[in-house]
Amino acid sequence: MTQLSSKPTFSDLFAPKLVTVLREGYNGRHLRADMIAGLTVAIVALPLSIAIAVASGASPAQGLVTAIIGGFLVSLLGGSRFQIGGPAGAFIVLVNTTAATYGMDGLILAVLLSGVLLVAAGILRLGVFVKFVPYPVTVGFTAGIAVIILASQLKDLFGLTLAGDEPGPFVEKLVALWQVAPTASPGAFGIALMTMVLIFTFKRFAPKWPGILIAVAGAALVTVLAGLDIATIGSRFGEMPHGLPAPSLPQMSIQKAVEVFPAVLSFALLGSIESLLSAVVADGMTGRHHRSNSELVGQGVANIGSAFFGGICVTGAIARTATNIRAGAHGPVAGMMHAVFLLLLMALAAPLIAFIPMAALAGVLAVVAWNMFERHAFVRLVRASRGDAAVLLVTFGLTVFRDLTEAIIIGFALGSVLFIHRMSQTAGVEPGTPLVEPDRADIANGDRAPYDERTARHGDTVVYHLSGALFFGAAANIGSILDKIGDRHRTVILDFTKVPYIDASGARTIGDILDAAGRSGVSIWFTGLSPGNHRSLRAHLPDFSDALVAANVADALNAATFNFPTPYGGG
Repeated sequence: MTQLSSKPTFSDLFAPKLVTVLREGYNGRHLRADMIAGLTVAIVALPLSIAIAVASGASPAQGLVTAIIGGFLVSLLGGSRFQIGGPAGAFIVLVNTTAATYGMDGLILAVLLSGVLLVAAGILRLGVFVKFVPYPVTVGFTAGIAVIILASQLKDLFGLTLAGDEPGPFVEKLVALWQVAPTASPGAFGIALMTMVLIFTFKRFAPKWPGILIAVAGAALVTVLAGLDIATIGSRFGEMPHGLPAPSLPQMSIQKAVEVFPAVLSFALLGSIESLLSAVVADGMTGRHHRSNSELVGQGVANIGSAFFGGICVTGAIARTATNIRAGAHGPVAGMMHAVFLLLLMALAAPLIAFIPMAALAGVLAVVAWNMFERHAFVRLVRASRGDAAVLLVTFGLTVFRDLTEAIIIGFALGSVLFIHRMSQTAGVEPGTPLVEPDRADIANGDRAPYDERTARHGDTVVYHLSGALFFGAAANIGSILDKIGDRHRTVILDFTKVPYIDASGARTIGDILDAAGRSGVSIWFTGLSPGNHRSLRAHLPDFSDALVAANVADALNAATFNFPTPYGGG
């Protein structure tokens, strides 16, 4: 009989979802569904890609290039069936800071290197570990990014005029904008407000309509017809290109790569989190399963490709991915078609894009920030427990007032410490009772235990039931057994039935128990050891012997009572 291997193959881990879909069979009906979904997503992605790029300190053309090149490659090579890639609001802060610090060449180089890092992470099968980021950390930095995005749009939202450059830090930005509040433009604010109202109205009453595109187009039309003197894409960025630029490499040197490496790590870390989070959301909506390592490889190649064409960071976009699913997409071809339709729109509508008011884009991003701030989840976590609230608020505060990468790292560390503390509390020792209890009066409540020859012969035997993972955080709890060894018991049975895992620290604690038992002449028996825990004890304790290992407590009692072998170091 041939036994099937459960070990995943290379195809299981890295084959793009496009390959899976084509293997299942792809026909004209599927193509029509993907084309309709792709066109729907392209209509949504057009204003979003422009708005996110502008807010990031890049040009509208760079936003479209990122959505076209990155979106196509994510769908072509990624591990999620419905993922839509492109510029995302979560990157606005990082991209803006990187461009301001290292220049546009430095930004593009950081995007390129982050793509290489993502490909390496996927090949090394690190995708699964990204899922270990605690939920309060994700909610915290997402909410912090939302606040920063909104703050970055206040200038265009109200049509404010600054004498110099807008400050980057959150508090300084608010102070500077408050000082120029008298320069606010009613026309700009009216356009922004109209844009937001239209987006929310379409979302509420006509969710299948491209509300964002209609709102932005309407804002541009009102601006032209009313002759409003407010900033537009054309007045700020000039003429839009009609197609993709020629591919080229950014200026590269070892010194420059070292300078931008902190940004590279930030892009790769945030990109992997956002992309896999979006893939998980898509799985939840469709019942499908993505390949995390393949998704990281696809995202990495997409970022490399975006950088070759002068684009910015690419990641999975949750809103556009959800739109793709609701539009009836069959598979990755929809994402590829979305990129093709975006290229066509860029070629045909470039002159019209120049009329879009900056206030309208600010209104779009204000809505994006509102949707990013998971209000209900934020409140629930604050109320849930002090530990989760602390992780959430620290991550949120550091994101807003310090740095996003610092916030994620510290939030993750704080969440890990909290988890270790909670896990240590679940591990413990249920004290056993000597097999012979003290004499009781005949009138005592309860049934008297039947006579047992084992308990009569060895009344100094005790059983300890261990529970929880025996790891470094719980070693102190388990070490309490040491205090009782040799007091009044000659045989101690340790039951590991409820112990799922033993690490090196836990094994060392067990070793200390054995040493103490040997010095006191106490016999230690082990029961309920899983194969993994058995291997762990044998690996970490050179003197560990199977002579005193039993399958269960009953077998250990029999052996201890009638055989009573020589204990570890005792007799």
